[in-house]
Amino acid sequence: MKRWFNPIRTLAVIVLVALGSQAWAQDNSIVVASTTSTQDSGLFDYLLPIVKQKTGVEVKVLAQGTGQALDTARRGDADVVFVHAKSAEEKFLAEGFGVKRYPVMYNDFVIIGPKDDPAGIKGKDVTTALQTIKAKAAPFVSRGDRSGTHIAELKLWQQAGVDIAKDHGPWYKEIGQGMGAALNMASASNAYVLSDRGTWLAFKNRGDLAVLVEGDKRLFNQYGVMLVNPAKNPTVKKEAGQRFIDWLISPEGQAAIAGYKVDGQQLFYPNANDPKA
Repeated sequence: MKRWFNPIRTLAVIVLVALGSQAWAQDNSIVVASTTSTQDSGLFDYLLPIVKQKTGVEVKVLAQGTGQALDTARRGDADVVFVHAKSAEEKFLAEGFGVKRYPVMYNDFVIIGPKDDPAGIKGKDVTTALQTIKAKAAPFVSRGDRSGTHIAELKLWQQAGVDIAKDHGPWYKEIGQGMGAALNMASASNAYVLSDRGTWLAFKNRGDLAVLVEGDKRLFNQYGVMLVNPAKNPTVKKEAGQRFIDWLISPEGQAAIAGYKVDGQQLFYPNANDPKA
């Protein structure tokens, strides 16, 4: 029996297949609100193609300060948050906006400044270094953006006995921008700045800047990841979001994070199995 080609039926099948493929792609595309350091360090450029290959999840990143990233998630405009301010993350969970916090990786903060170090802070502990910067009114760039780095900076000033909200002067410049912009400002003005090490290692416009203070245990910098609570925001893509998280904390994902290097230097150290992180 001869079969006749039916163009309408064939077109319908093509449309259904295309719609199905589009729906699958949408279900597997997530928004991750994340700290600027994961973007500025180049980690996501390296990691996300691997994530897509291994899990089928396509990730769109909103690179913001940690405070802004958590606010974005509170509004339901992200499926996952990947940030680095544990106290703010725990508050987010306590408010019911996150399902569970998973530690992912860590690195550390460093104080960057001019190589000739006019304030004389090189090699000092972080408390003495900040007290010296304040006493000498040496130019200091603050992100001033409620990011994880900004939160850490404010805590360090407090530990140094400096009420920076009251005691700052023209020497203290809040810019309300990300880590890359803060480093660019420090480079242009020969100022001191607190940076996460990952962004610093990937930063190209160093000028006369160098690492002056490092290795203090108070400069530890932990990153965590959380699925946004679908009970609060029904549009959250919980399956794809959890698949992304599960891969990050898996042995394969942790090995991929450890494998990201710039000029032979490792930028992040995986610690998903550390219950205290």
